[in-house]
Amino acid sequence: MSDPQQTPEQNAQQGQVSDAVRGNWVDTLAPSATRPYLRLSRADRPIGTWLLLLPCWWGLLLAMINDGQMRPFDLWIFASCALGAWLMRGAGCTWNDITDRDFDGSVARTASRPIPSGQVTVKGALAWAVAQALISFCILLTYPSAAILLGVISILPVATYPFAKRFTWWPQVFLGIAFNWGALLAWAAHSNSLGWPAVLLYLSGMAWTLFYDTIYAHQDKEDDALIGVKSTARLFGDDTPKWLARFLVITVALMGAAIVLAAPSGEPLKLIIMLAGPWAMGWHMIWQMRKLNIDDPAGLLHLFRANKITGLIPVLFFAVALIA
Repeated sequence: MSDPQQTPEQNAQQGQVSDAVRGNWVDTLAPSATRPYLRLSRADRPIGTWLLLLPCWWGLLLAMINDGQMRPFDLWIFASCALGAWLMRGAGCTWNDITDRDFDGSVARTASRPIPSGQVTVKGALAWAVAQALISFCILLTYPSAAILLGVISILPVATYPFAKRFTWWPQVFLGIAFNWGALLAWAAHSNSLGWPAVLLYLSGMAWTLFYDTIYAHQDKEDDALIGVKSTARLFGDDTPKWLARFLVITVALMGAAIVLAAPSGEPLKLIIMLAGPWAMGWHMIWQMRKLNIDDPAGLLHLFRANKITGLIPVLFFAVALIA
């Protein structure tokens, strides 16, 4: 079990990652030979998989409500999105660690990751990234043509994101482009087409990503400044709460607009239930802002992880509206 009182160097010597969930299954149950690769995939830090998955479920549920159809294939979309999110998040994180290996060794929180700590070679990591991506592609091939095309296109933002922090103060925008693609893909998997509600939902998710990843980036702002890595956390500084409030409003407003466009006519109860989703999501984001201390790394990580609940709130309300 990783001890939070230990230094990143001590954790690295044990093979553990400093910001992993304590007592996670990778460190305690997985075969020792697989642990470095599972750590590359962030299997010991599941919050990223949730943040990639939840926009998929938003898009699927909203598409089902929009056309009023629930088909057996939707169960496969629901489940395969979860598996695909795990695999593609793993592939993306592995690629991120390959491209950031020199930076990671200079940052306290990331020095214990498998590549800079010597647990995995770059060639081994690249092979692992390709394997995860190929399995994801096999899942994608079970979807309609529009979703397959969107899935192939998604490789571009996934591949580009790790380099964004080197040339822009807004790398979180690139993360948002990649992490919320599932809202478009899952809508298309159900409908075999795109619609404006899916696009607005996608943009809402991007604003949400700017919210939670700015909180996350404040953990590394001092190290990032030393090595020249850019982020919205460094850009906003003490004005971060003002920017988070803006992202909150944009998130709620765009999701509300997506709901209004997607809601079937003549069913006001569904509309009311769905609109309660972004409203409650906004209140959860307000709670995070009230707890925010940009100089408390442990508190920042706790708030970042709380966004699993933030994103599940619309899923709950959409699911209720679907059966209402």
